[in-house]
Amino acid sequence: MWEAYIIFSAVLLVVSFLPRFKNQHWLFRVWDFGKTQLTIIMLATFLAGFLLNNFSTSFYIIQGFLLITIAYHCIVLAKYTPLYPRSKHQKSRNSSKNIKIISANIYLFNKDYASFISLIKKNEPDLFLMMESDEHWENAVKILEKDYPNHIKVSLDNTYGMHFYSKFKVAKSKVHYFVADDIPSIEAHLETEDGFKFVFFGVHPPPPSPTEEETSKERDGDILSVAKEVKNIEKPVLVIGDFNNVAWSNSSILFKKVSELIDPRIGRGFISTYHAKYKLLRFPIDLMFHSPDIFIENLKTLEAFGSDHLPILCEFYIDKNDQKQKNEVEKSDTEEKTEAEELIDEGKKAESDR
Repeated sequence: MWEAYIIFSAVLLVVSFLPRFKNQHWLFRVWDFGKTQLTIIMLATFLAGFLLNNFSTSFYIIQGFLLITIAYHCIVLAKYTPLYPRSKHQKSRNSSKNIKIISANIYLFNKDYASFISLIKKNEPDLFLMMESDEHWENAVKILEKDYPNHIKVSLDNTYGMHFYSKFKVAKSKVHYFVADDIPSIEAHLETEDGFKFVFFGVHPPPPSPTEEETSKERDGDILSVAKEVKNIEKPVLVIGDFNNVAWSNSSILFKKVSELIDPRIGRGFISTYHAKYKLLRFPIDLMFHSPDIFIENLKTLEAFGSDHLPILCEFYIDKNDQKQKNEVEKSDTEEKTEAEELIDEGKKAESDR
């Protein structure tokens, strides 16, 4: 048992700090995803260690490293819990009406079209985004086009298709291919019924994993390209989608700083979406970021509809006169801007494994 404790503790410590390295291979990046589960396992290992009755110097050294690492994880994760303070705001007379959006990775091989259509009809969002959608899904949701007359459709059968539907007027739109010609991002300039204008970005970069991309180069390059794009937009901005990344990862934090957007999970909760079927192995990889003039009223997951992801519903309003959230914006320094440019270049040069 003593040998098993040493080996298991060593493995936990190593994988805990692998994401601190900037190596983009999936072996380094994948451990970001399970930080919550890893912290729980480490705590259980720490407590179980006292049952070994081997209170040697080595034991206390190992326990000390475990405790320090647990504390480090807790400090990182604490920001994404309701315990962390966040600014309070009151809706004013200058605000827009509440706007609802649903973001859903529908899973290409999911054929339960009726459940998704029912989800949209039940929640009645003003906008919704589908990811991994192909022509079959496009045809299946045509029934919704009566209520959502404005749409942007990118049907692909490589799990990176994307469809956006809106009740609001789309003043202009563009489909970007920042790092590869089979990874789209949608940009839509919208105008609400009460005259408020804002910009929507839908993203879905590929994940670093043994079954997808060997590195995170395309993912990081794609999301940082979006960050550069939205940085210069003067209208309110909302970026949402399956980032295949967690909010506390190096590249997500860099995205937030370069884009100068706010992560609404801070002070709210993890809002984990994947995997829909396994609650204990669920990670928050469907993310959202917004400009300081967008205020979140509600952010939550909805019920499963046959996909491996849970959909996210966000309800928000726009108030350009309210300056309260500007203090939450973190800006990139010169070194971080240089790092972002390098990651974008690497993403464009990366050879896809798809």
